[in-house]
Amino acid sequence: MESNEMQINEKQTFEQAVERINEIVTLLERGDAQLDKSIALFEEGVKLIETCGTMLDNAEQTVMRLQKSVNNEPKEYLFDDD
Repeated sequence: MESNEMQINEKQTFEQAVERINEIVTLLERGDAQLDKSIALFEEGVKLIETCGTMLDNAEQTVMRLQKSVNNEPKEYLFDDD
């Protein structure tokens, strides 16, 4: 494992996970890693993407909970395209 590789854990921020995904993409795009290293990087990337998806889902649920209307029904807001 390279020294700059981050372990996937709950304490990792979304931004740190995205940064590591970008590092993995760069390493894989170079194409100079051995097959087993490339597979390990790909596997790490997939796990990080899943973690980011979970973080985004949790954030969306929190926003929806905070935006409930007076009668406790979820109220959806459309985001401007600006």
